[in-house]
Amino acid sequence: MKKWIKFVLFTALIAVLAACTANEDAGKKPEAETGGKDSKDNKPAAEKVLYLNNGEEPTSFDPSVGFNAVSWSALNNLMEGLTRLSEDHLAEEASAEKIDVSEDGLTYTFTIRDGAKWSNGDPLTANDFLFAWQHMLDPETASPAAFLAYFIEGAEDYNNGEGTVEDIGIEAPDEKTFVVKLTAPNEAFLNIITNPSFFPINEKVATDNPKWFTEADSFVSNGPFKLASWDHDVKFVFEKNENYWDADKVKLDKVNWEMVSESTTAYQMYQSDELDSTDVPSEIAEDLKDNPEVKMEDQAGLYFFRFNTSMEPFTNKKIRRAFGEAVNQEDIVEFVTKNGEKPAHGFVTYGFIGPDGKEFRESAGDLVSFNPEEAKKLLEEGMKEEGYTELPKVTLTYSTSDSHQKIAVALQSMFKENLGVDIELQNVEAGVFLADQKEFKYQFSRSSFLHDYADPVNALESFITDSSMNRTTWSNPEYDQLIEKIKNETDENTRWSLLQDADKMLMDEMPVIPLYYYNQSTLEKPGVTGILRHPVGYLDLKYADKE
Repeated sequence: MKKWIKFVLFTALIAVLAACTANEDAGKKPEAETGGKDSKDNKPAAEKVLYLNNGEEPTSFDPSVGFNAVSWSALNNLMEGLTRLSEDHLAEEASAEKIDVSEDGLTYTFTIRDGAKWSNGDPLTANDFLFAWQHMLDPETASPAAFLAYFIEGAEDYNNGEGTVEDIGIEAPDEKTFVVKLTAPNEAFLNIITNPSFFPINEKVATDNPKWFTEADSFVSNGPFKLASWDHDVKFVFEKNENYWDADKVKLDKVNWEMVSESTTAYQMYQSDELDSTDVPSEIAEDLKDNPEVKMEDQAGLYFFRFNTSMEPFTNKKIRRAFGEAVNQEDIVEFVTKNGEKPAHGFVTYGFIGPDGKEFRESAGDLVSFNPEEAKKLLEEGMKEEGYTELPKVTLTYSTSDSHQKIAVALQSMFKENLGVDIELQNVEAGVFLADQKEFKYQFSRSSFLHDYADPVNALESFITDSSMNRTTWSNPEYDQLIEKIKNETDENTRWSLLQDADKMLMDEMPVIPLYYYNQSTLEKPGVTGILRHPVGYLDLKYADKE
């Protein structure tokens, strides 16, 4: 299998926290259970049980629906797709033992691994992938991840209700062969299908019980672990899946997942040895920065602000650039967020290594930087172009959160100091904020992006015309054509150069202001090893161990 893009060794654990608290039994470790004999003293060997926190109840264990971090972390260990991210964060063969690609790059033929089984003993078949991918694209499923499959022939039309399921370019000619036909060559394809949305579903089980994924006793998995129990909104427990094709690599016997939403509560549980790993609460991050148990790791995403380019004064490119160059990203990460983040000077994050062996972000360079003199000049020029004697009122909107508020206040101060512009701040409840932002109701608003798969185009394609991820009303036919060209380009070096061109164009037009690249601070107990926190948000426990 040809590997096109290398994601450098950094990791991320995304914790999405919601209103749920620990009950009185949360995190209590049971007495050591037996799991065979210790060869040294002939005593029963204690089970290896890892204690983690999922933050909240998973959205869904239907792989097509659970399109977020609180579902991904579990699904990525219960299930496995045709490919899986390796210890080096590269897409490699998983449930598929062989991958053949046609000369034109349009047809992928996957051979399902001999011995691959479901946790109930059923053989894993190509039909299980066919069934799952059709389920994801079925309009009635309403999968939030369906757009990821639009590079497959007929997928978009079927998902939009304009085509038939037979028109989708996937087939299972026999139990061991799964064939996928793309609309154009896609260098990121094997990375994209590591996303849990492309996991298989046991067709026989799901046909007999469409709600198979809602309870532990009906759930079947094909990954390193199986779902042993699920006390909804409290905790769920994994056990090693002895039917997994690579079970010999799995060292843990069990994984206990709590659902504790408060980061301070989870930290207290960590301190009292009720958790083996947890996020570092932001309010004490600075105090813990020298703690040897803290792991500071990059994450594939960024915090940024969107302009509505249909609302004055941000219809003018120079005014947008003036606001962008009035922001001091270095000061934000040093004095406001204070969690070791990298300032963002382009939209594509760190962590992508090109065919030349160089880091994308370093090759692309700083495309937007703090420059108050230039910012004032651009504001003057932009106002003159628009005939403004006074800048129209500017309101920055953010979703309710102490951290968002601190950043908004800091930007308000920077715009006053560096542009002489007073802006108003507006905070809106999170659910309302997202819905209104999607409907272009805000003039200037906060946002974030986390990668769905490990390729720069995943971030850059968000700003093509009419993309549901755009939310700026910005439209540039030249940019659209550039993204299309990137998706069709098969030469690695040329494609990498085009990706950098797209990043530069986006920053030149500046429908968005990048602020900082995400990272993740986690605490991990001594003796815990092998936890993989992939940058795109998949926690992998296949190689995890605990002394």
